[in-house]
Amino acid sequence: MFAKAAAQNLVYRLFDIPPDDFRRETLRLLTGGVRGLNVTLPHKQAAAELVNELTPRAARAQAVNTIAFFEDAKLLGDNTDGVGLIRDLEHNMSIALADKRVLILGAGGAARGVVGPLCERELRSLTIANRTPYKARKLAQEFADMGDIDGCTFGEVETPPYDLIINATAASLQGVMPELPSGLVSEATVCYDMAYGRGLTPFTRWAASLKAGRISKGWGMLVEQAAESFLLWRGIRPSTQVVLAALNQDE
Repeated sequence: MFAKAAAQNLVYRLFDIPPDDFRRETLRLLTGGVRGLNVTLPHKQAAAELVNELTPRAARAQAVNTIAFFEDAKLLGDNTDGVGLIRDLEHNMSIALADKRVLILGAGGAARGVVGPLCERELRSLTIANRTPYKARKLAQEFADMGDIDGCTFGEVETPPYDLIINATAASLQGVMPELPSGLVSEATVCYDMAYGRGLTPFTRWAASLKAGRISKGWGMLVEQAAESFLLWRGIRPSTQVVLAALNQDE
C-alpha cells in the first residue's frame, strides 16, 4: 500500500530464516538483489552484528529491525521500532509521555529499540521487567544516563499502577503471559502490546481482565515503523492513515 501510494515499484515478501542460518541467508538475499530487509524477532541483535554501519538510534539500541543495501555494497542497520512506537502513542493515540511511570515487559531486541526513544520523553520512571533479572538490569544500566531506569524480574515489579505498560516479550506470540504481581493496572493505565496480532492476545486479555483504561494491540507501531523503514529505503515517508484505517476495518 505504501509503494502504490508513493508510485514506487517494489516487491515485499516474507523470508522465514532460522537463527543458525541468519547471517548466511541474509547475505545471500542481499547479494541476490534484495535492496532492503525488515528484521523481526529473534534476529534483531544478530542483525546489528551483521551490518557495516549503524544509525545512531540503532547503535544506542544495539538492535536492528531495518537493513538497507546501498550501491557501494554497504549494509546500513537502523532501528525504527522506537520512533514507530512513539509516533503511534503521541500522534495516533494522543498520549503525552512526559512525567509518566512506564513498565516494559521483556528485555530482548524488541525492548532495546524503544527504551531510548521513550526516555527522551522525560518519563518520571521506567521499569524493565524480564524473566531473568540479569538481562533486565543490564539493559537498564546501558540506558541509565537517560533517566530513572530499574531492571527486575516479573515477580519483583512494584506498585502503584503504571501509566503505561508495554509488552515487549514474545509471550503473546507463544500464547502465554508472564506471572505478574497484582496492583499494576488501574482504569487510567494504557496497556500496549508490541506483539501485534488479530484478536485478543494473552497480554491484551490480561489487561482487559484488570479493566485497563486503554488497550492497544500494536498495529499502529507496526505501520509507523514500516513507514520509517520505507523512508530509509526510498527517501519518501508515506502517509500511514489509509493503511491504519484498512487494518482497523479488516480486524
